Amino acid sequence: MLHPEREQIALEDVLAALGQPVRLDVVRRLASGAEKFCSEVVQGVPKSTMTHHWRVLREAGVIRQRPEGRNVFVSLRRDDLDARFPGLLDIVLNDRTDG
Repeated sequence: MLHPEREQIALEDVLAALGQPVRLDVVRRLASGAEKFCSEVVQGVPKSTMTHHWRVLREAGVIRQRPEGRNVFVSLRRDDLDARFPGLLDIVLNDRTDG
């Protein structure tokens, strides 16, 4: 799985990834910092659709995925994002004007 290094994470990629409501919801659900199974983060979205969302978030550097057997664990790359763009996640996670 492709995970960009911290210094490769680009602001425009992060903002594009977070600009989609399902992906923004994923980030909010991962904000606790706990690693979760991909399947337990969002329910009611087809697996093929979520596969696309996971790829966008992973390649943008927003999440990290870790396969283990038949399961894939996912976590928010909070430390990397905070180091690259201080305060960005705080703004995104605290903004509830989207609905």
